[in-house]
Amino acid sequence: MPSFSKNEIVSLLNLKSQSILSLMSIANSKRFNNVITYSKNVFLPLTHICRNECGYCTFRKEADNSDSKFLMFPSEVLSILKKASAYECKEALFTFGERPEENEKLKSLLDKLGYDNMVEYLYFLCAETLRKTNILPHSNPGVLKRKELKILKEVNASMGLMLETTSTRLMNTIAHEKSPGKNPWLRIQTIENAGKLKIPFTTGLLIGIGETITERAESLLELRRLQNKYGHIQEIIIQNFKPKIGIPMENYQEPSLIEMVKMVAVTKLLFPDVGIQVPPNLNRHNAQIFLLAGADDWGGLSPLTKDYVNPEAPWPEMREMENLTKETGFTLKERLPVYEKFINPDFLDERILDKIQDIKIAQ
Repeated sequence: MPSFSKNEIVSLLNLKSQSILSLMSIANSKRFNNVITYSKNVFLPLTHICRNECGYCTFRKEADNSDSKFLMFPSEVLSILKKASAYECKEALFTFGERPEENEKLKSLLDKLGYDNMVEYLYFLCAETLRKTNILPHSNPGVLKRKELKILKEVNASMGLMLETTSTRLMNTIAHEKSPGKNPWLRIQTIENAGKLKIPFTTGLLIGIGETITERAESLLELRRLQNKYGHIQEIIIQNFKPKIGIPMENYQEPSLIEMVKMVAVTKLLFPDVGIQVPPNLNRHNAQIFLLAGADDWGGLSPLTKDYVNPEAPWPEMREMENLTKETGFTLKERLPVYEKFINPDFLDERILDKIQDIKIAQ
């Protein structure tokens, strides 16, 4: 795999003028094919309760907020999954605020339902999804212990956790000062434990929350270290911070298009073995540029549910995505929430492999 020093990465991220076009061209040459993939999903935010209070987040809500989803009950989840099946969705994206059971009211409700914590509840919902639908669970529940990851592997086709940054400095800034779960060591440990357990994994970096160019390079190198050691990372998301009304970082500036292009291109140079995604709903007018810089996946697109993390940014219609992809010279192809190279007994539980066979027959 490619070997770059921190200084070399910093130099690439600091490129100016025409050199950026050369960087994009080199990154684009690292593709295996001319295909841009996506996963047709349904987004299921099980609760908005979260122990973290990030300076850029609109997902987390207090329990008494009228817009808050305190807890999705099984009947609601299965009702949405039934609708998702009608849309031929293949991925159920389960997410919730980190360690929500630290909220006493939520913990009490889980107890009444017969679950000790959200991981147990999530396991049940994932198992029900596999039992009652032809949709594959992909869970993104925040920082987890190794034993929790091991349990969830049984009922998930893949899992995810954004690294965001390796910068401990940001723990003392508006971005993460109220967010114990954003301690980079905890997130790295979760990703590493997923590697030890051979869980196909999606991770990524959040660009523009106060990190320096050097810290971006360090974050990329840490992900490369993990991938070299375990080979379980299937996709890296390069996500740009977007200022939103009402957040503590409302008046912060989002990263420029050039900054993002360089990050995408350098990420592809470092990770030719991994899918690179830039969320299209956050970059409606610039999405094609990222394909030319090496991005090769649109991520999860839902015909049914909104992006609850970025509710102000609707998903593009499929026809629009097809046109954007074709116009750039690529072919659009649907994928499962687990990448093809991980569909084997080394990485997936038998019941996941069986379900994938059912889905392939239905296609």
